[in-house]
Amino acid sequence: MHRSSEHIGALAAALAKAQAVLTNPEKNLTATIRSPFPREDDRTFRYASLASGLDIVRKTLSQQEIATVQTTRIEQVSGQIHLTTLLAHASGEWISSDLPVCAAKDVEAPHRMGSSLTYARRYALFALVGIAGEDDLDTPDVIAGPPAAAGSQVAPSPKG
Repeated sequence: MHRSSEHIGALAAALAKAQAVLTNPEKNLTATIRSPFPREDDRTFRYASLASGLDIVRKTLSQQEIATVQTTRIEQVSGQIHLTTLLAHASGEWISSDLPVCAAKDVEAPHRMGSSLTYARRYALFALVGIAGEDDLDTPDVIAGPPAAAGSQVAPSPKG
């Protein structure tokens, strides 16, 4: 879900200036999606870590007086952990997105919850500022590079 302050003119102008110089982070990590079907190959894609994206985003947005804030909450009705990603401008204007991440019961499996949160933080932040941090999985035939080695990750690392 998307929300914003009543007016976002100053924020939009500042974000446009930031986007003119923002670059996509280097996709230097690899993940493999295992096919559940014996006759289908696994799909491999490259992605950028959350840390590398944050470095680029913070440096560029701060020059335009835009801060990023990511917080979590548990929605009692659905039992879901939600991630809110907020861009706040020095003018007081803001825009945010809210994304359900995982079931609250996943706190019992911290690794799974941490991985889900990191993945969601990366996708939400990159989408909100307009950068790409992963290969386009809709066109697997154009993904460059050899398939991942046998010991590659099945999913992006929670540290990512």
